[in-house]
Amino acid sequence: MIIGFMYRHLLYLSLSVLVSVSVSAQELKCNVTVNADQVDGSNKQMFQTLQQSVSDFVNNTRWTSMVVAEQERIECNMMILVNSVTTEGLVDASLQVQSRRPVYGTSYSTPLINIKDDDFVFAYQEYDRIEFQPTQFTTNLSAMLTYYCYLIIGYDLDSYSRLGGTACFQQCENIVSSAQTSSIEKGELNGWKAFGNNRNRYTLINNLMDGAFNDYRNYFYEYHRLGLDEMSANLDNGRAKIAGGINVLRDANKARPATYVIATFLDAKNDELVNLFQKATDSEKKTVLEVLEAVDPTRINLYEKING
Repeated sequence: MIIGFMYRHLLYLSLSVLVSVSVSAQELKCNVTVNADQVDGSNKQMFQTLQQSVSDFVNNTRWTSMVVAEQERIECNMMILVNSVTTEGLVDASLQVQSRRPVYGTSYSTPLINIKDDDFVFAYQEYDRIEFQPTQFTTNLSAMLTYYCYLIIGYDLDSYSRLGGTACFQQCENIVSSAQTSSIEKGELNGWKAFGNNRNRYTLINNLMDGAFNDYRNYFYEYHRLGLDEMSANLDNGRAKIAGGINVLRDANKARPATYVIATFLDAKNDELVNLFQKATDSEKKTVLEVLEAVDPTRINLYEKING
């Protein structure tokens, strides 16, 4: 386990690494589910076919030029919850995306992404092919899946090296631009636009690619590599590193209130932060609680568990 993790760490420190392995694999190991229970009288076979097609697309596509061993694939989940289907085959759904990565020297996997995207409308007929076209927009289904696959890989890379996911986030930005200029149904355009809902795909990638949030992205790296990954050797030092940098969340939120990228961090990390700091020093508890309650007041009752 430790050897495999170290291999992955060295691999992700650069996008191009020459290694001697007998097998290379795709980057993602994704569990895909499609739930259409809310759709009365629906063609259940169609959604089983959709689930298999999405799984094949996500797991069998080579998203980058990185060489990845089977045991180093990124573990993630995608759940499509279908709300309705029109007679023309337009599917209205939500997409839940989660990813995680192992913490060095432990059996624990830390969550990186936990995003629910409610603006997921796409045209689909059973047996439609989902095609990977990184330089052009084909269908909204393909674009959505491709966007989130690159987002997952980008977050993973950012957790291993400073700003390591930039190339993948650039791919996400390209997909957003392509979607905005494509001839698609009005409902399909939701989530790609620069206005309206401020918790959408456009806003998230705009935050990640904005140099004003580089301090946050550096903290994301420090949280994982200099914090969590150090805890198996020295728990107190690792936790102190996380507490010492957490003010960056409040600084980013002050500069741009209700920043989506900060919200996504806390959507993934809220329970973990509580567990990390329940046995921290009084000073660390005070620092962390002040930041979390200022940035994420809706979860104040959860964060107060830090004090026991």
